[in-house]
Amino acid sequence: MKGSYILLLYLPQDSEIKTRAKIFALKRGYYAYVGSAMNSLEKRVERHFKKEKRLHWHIDYLTLKTEPLTAYLIPSSVRLEEILSKEIAKIGEVVRGFGASDLNVPGNLFYFNHDPRYLVEKLLQSLGLTYIEFRASEE
Repeated sequence: MKGSYILLLYLPQDSEIKTRAKIFALKRGYYAYVGSAMNSLEKRVERHFKKEKRLHWHIDYLTLKTEPLTAYLIPSSVRLEEILSKEIAKIGEVVRGFGASDLNVPGNLFYFNHDPRYLVEKLLQSLGLTYIEFRASEE
């Protein structure tokens, strides 16, 4: 499946997230990350739920310190990442410079001081987008 996704995470304490080139000071709370995968959308999202992985993208470093809540997979033959980031920026606080280096947005990560599931679902519905909710498998 091809498409974009919104990954929701909970960061239990204020943290410094060090990537290869940057350091991000993040507040305790909830985060929404927007991404896309034009091949194997399910596998990309499933990877974000794993702690053991090769660190490649900014989000990989963040997922080491967060608890995954859920992800919304949005099947599409076109990348909706930029549109989704612009829309989520209207309801969340953007973390500037986190991801999105190839897009015309300030970042792909958004902070919320409360669980944003309801807001994200309402946003997707208002955009007329069909989504599949993905949760970590119980092991």
